[in-house]
Amino acid sequence: MTALTLSTAGAATLRADAVVVGITKGTGPKGGLVVAPGAEAVDKAFGGKLAGVLETLGASGAEGEATKLPSPSGLKAPVVLAVGLGTAPDEDETFAAEVLRTAAGVAARALTGTKKAAFALPVEAAEDVAAIAEGALLGSYAFTAYQDGAKNGKAPLAEIALTGAKPRDKAHKAAVERAVALAEEINRARDLVNTPPNDLYPESFAAVATAAGKEHGVRVQVLDEKALTKGGYGGILGVGAGSANAPRLVRIGYTHPKAEKSLAFVGKGITYDSGGISLKPAGHNETMKCDMAGAAAVFAAVVTAARLGLKVNVTGWLALAENMPSGTATRPGDVLRMYSGKTVEVLNTDAEGRLVLADALAKASEENPDAIVDVATLTGAMMMALGSRTFGVMANDDAFRTAVHETAEEAGEQSWPMPLPADLRKGMDSPTADIANMGERMGGGLVAGLFLKEFVGEGITWAHLDIAGPAYNEGAPFGYTPKGGTGSAVRTLVRLAERTADGELG
Repeated sequence: MTALTLSTAGAATLRADAVVVGITKGTGPKGGLVVAPGAEAVDKAFGGKLAGVLETLGASGAEGEATKLPSPSGLKAPVVLAVGLGTAPDEDETFAAEVLRTAAGVAARALTGTKKAAFALPVEAAEDVAAIAEGALLGSYAFTAYQDGAKNGKAPLAEIALTGAKPRDKAHKAAVERAVALAEEINRARDLVNTPPNDLYPESFAAVATAAGKEHGVRVQVLDEKALTKGGYGGILGVGAGSANAPRLVRIGYTHPKAEKSLAFVGKGITYDSGGISLKPAGHNETMKCDMAGAAAVFAAVVTAARLGLKVNVTGWLALAENMPSGTATRPGDVLRMYSGKTVEVLNTDAEGRLVLADALAKASEENPDAIVDVATLTGAMMMALGSRTFGVMANDDAFRTAVHETAEEAGEQSWPMPLPADLRKGMDSPTADIANMGERMGGGLVAGLFLKEFVGEGITWAHLDIAGPAYNEGAPFGYTPKGGTGSAVRTLVRLAERTADGELG
């Protein structure tokens, strides 16, 4: 991954291939561009006319904008990259973390193929250091495992030096250490989502988790098909029945000796979703390698918690299966007996995520955590409701739903609280089983949440994140978000664990 350091050198004297500065839209009566704090030395090298030069080049200072120009004499770096920060904050305010995070990501993407860049963006506190470091490291991500990145120009920015920070300041150093750990695990989650399904299947995903557990001192337990059969995990086994790649349930647990609270994260891990017998039509299955993004997020969050040494116990449950059609596949009309003992009539085999999650939720409930949060690319209905950049938050406790939503916003992830209307439950009544895996078509994302709620242990606080929209970006890269796997929900889960460790939740 891209290396990141705090530099004591100034932006003008640091030896690098490019120097990144921020520009804003002026708020005065004349408007115009304003060079943001942190770039004073660079502006001086332009004779105080950097803003004017950028205006001549058509820069507007809008967020997401990047403008390159050659450096004048007086700068060690041969290229200046100006990134827009939007409207300048009021005098008594600072730049929002997400503004800095986005600007740093835009800069890192614009500098793909560059060896070293100095980032001279506004820094007033450790929070600014954290935001810039996160954005730069996430923005410099590239998935090149199946390509020669160096030859096709896709090699990410190799080294980042942040100026304006204080390398010896404990808070600034801690901010960088957290950003590095978080970004590395988010990028690992992105790698998993982007890996082709012929290479990432339940067994190989479990192997990745096992290796990470050994590396970071996290305990990993893997239930294979024999253990799942013995344990009665009918949901996971039913979904995986049609595939040559057998399912797995992986428990990855981090414990802290002084922890007073425990969290359980449950992730949907369908390593490829064809829809099963209820086969998806052409045009809807080409990106279905991403249907394990929830499990990837849970895995990354638990490892991050371990790397940060958070004073909270965090357990991740990865419900892994491949949903394929075959002569052994579960059929519409089949009834599955779940781990909880409940029976489910399968009306649509393409509503499989809720089946593997149901088993994992029931198992996670046995450990009686203070809260359970499941993460899943669960429904197209949620994408229809919230679009491709916002995930839905449902819960059996309104206060916890609000806390998760606020935590996501604080972490820089777009989310929206959604209801669980009791009247939609009747649509899942089955004449044959305790419940059906489908209900009313309208409000399908909420129906899925109500189904999952049935399998959460009594008295346990629970939230469900439907990340179907933001988990996989099929469009062009933006901000610090790449095309393909995004690592959606990792930051929210990690921040939730931090808040729990600090006694802010529960």
